[in-house]
Amino acid sequence: MSEKTKPYRVLLYYFYTKIENPEEYAAQHLAYCKDLGLKGRILVAEEGINGTVSGTVEQTDQYMQMMKNDPRFDGIVFKVDEADGHAFKKMHVRPRKELVTLRLEDDINPNELTGKYYSPKEFFEAMQDEDTIVLDARNDYEYDLGHFRGAIRPDIETFRELPDWVRKNKDQLQGKKILTYCTGGIRCEKFSGWLVREGFEDVAQLHGGIVSYGKDPEVQGELWDGKCYVFDERIAVPINHKEHVIVGKDYFTGEPCERYVNCANPECNRQMLCSEENEHKYLRSCSHECRVHPRNLYIKEHELTKEEVESRLQKLEEEKSVTSLG
Repeated sequence: MSEKTKPYRVLLYYFYTKIENPEEYAAQHLAYCKDLGLKGRILVAEEGINGTVSGTVEQTDQYMQMMKNDPRFDGIVFKVDEADGHAFKKMHVRPRKELVTLRLEDDINPNELTGKYYSPKEFFEAMQDEDTIVLDARNDYEYDLGHFRGAIRPDIETFRELPDWVRKNKDQLQGKKILTYCTGGIRCEKFSGWLVREGFEDVAQLHGGIVSYGKDPEVQGELWDGKCYVFDERIAVPINHKEHVIVGKDYFTGEPCERYVNCANPECNRQMLCSEENEHKYLRSCSHECRVHPRNLYIKEHELTKEEVESRLQKLEEEKSVTSLG
């Protein structure tokens, strides 16, 4: 099936606007989406809406039209991806205090303070300036799957850790032009504004995020390496349409890999890049402790007997011994 005739679409969008009573709006919105047949995840807060949903071409057209007819969302932009089927299993609309969790004492309103917007072409050109720092505003596991060439990887597991990281690493950012980017642009709206408030004078964000950069007909995702992590069942989408460079590394072997799995121990649930072969070899577990955990989901899914598990663990121990002797 060609790109243009795929029967489904995935919509990614956000909009900062005043929403009175987010709880009530979320309940109404959920009922509408379910009635329409959409699946996805939408967050609603007093400061606006942030969502990604999947549905047929007809369903998504109807949804976009409904949103655009609402004066609160005047100017909303949807990023549209063609798809063969739904990218979600269920439909959730949840009220939240914040659309993105920064938890600042003094919050940022992006409609009042934010960094300069750069189009994909402007971002592409600015990245190549030697006085520019490219700062990834996403989490470590997102960066590890793909990122802009030469971008700084903040050592953070959640977005709310980013301001502390910047304060600790202020020296390497001071006096530079800072370019920041994220998946669809929503995190940068607040983060770039926070950088400006912190005293950084030259701050710009990639307008529309990585997703828009990959779709731009002129830059075609150039200078992006790897894939872009997305928060639906696709996990990863291609961005660079000129050349594909794999930057992800298998958690166990370090070999090139772009396949994410979650650790089979539900109390750990660590995301790790892992080949199918290694998933089976290591029982989809990031450590020995997780492999022997009583709630290990891999063992349950594959209905492994106690003897089969012992045999696999023994084999791993033997390999470990041989490696250490070598």
